Amino acid sequence: MMTIITVALAPAIALLIFIYQKDRYDREPPQLLFKNFYLGVFSTVPVYFVEKFLMSREHSSNPLYQAFVVAGFTEELFKYIIVRNVSYKSSYYDEKLDGIVYSVFVSLGFASAENLLYVLSSSSNFLYTGIARAISAVPAHMLFAISMGYYLSLAKFSRNRISSMFYSIESLFVPIILHGIYDYILISKIYGYMPLFIIFVIALWKINLKKLNKYADDSRRSHS
Repeated sequence: MMTIITVALAPAIALLIFIYQKDRYDREPPQLLFKNFYLGVFSTVPVYFVEKFLMSREHSSNPLYQAFVVAGFTEELFKYIIVRNVSYKSSYYDEKLDGIVYSVFVSLGFASAENLLYVLSSSSNFLYTGIARAISAVPAHMLFAISMGYYLSLAKFSRNRISSMFYSIESLFVPIILHGIYDYILISKIYGYMPLFIIFVIALWKINLKKLNKYADDSRRSHS
């Protein structure tokens, strides 16, 4: 059992350490990060019931509906609600990089619980499932969160109310769209989409690491 749990949680822990090390000049208090993480874990409970309800609707067999509404909208909305209510108004949220850190901790909390459920449900092939999700689904949740935190910080530190509102909308809907595209290609199971999926994942990594590094560089310059 411990091996299964380790396989399920190791990818998220590794990515959390990666993000935490990026925030080296003005690190967030551990208790706030832990709060974001465990609320992300427990968000899987309401998400489960909402997704179960949505899957009982008339168009539940449609891959677009499953990807963008059931998975993308529901999961990113709950993550967004947590970040906005737990960290957004915190006095510790004092630089743009913080938005990414908080969003990633919530998202990887969710991904940890989700991954554990997937690995436990396939105990006979848990190693294959764990490895497959370690290089796909878990990092994807982190990348969606980087986009969320990137735009959330633009909203928080914008001096223009209209711009702030626009960035707030982007901080929710950009991750939803990215999540939806990712899931749709996989759910549709159309062989011809796989080259597009590879290109999309590479672009997802490149664009979001650029966003992360931009804010990390801003943090370094402001503390030098």
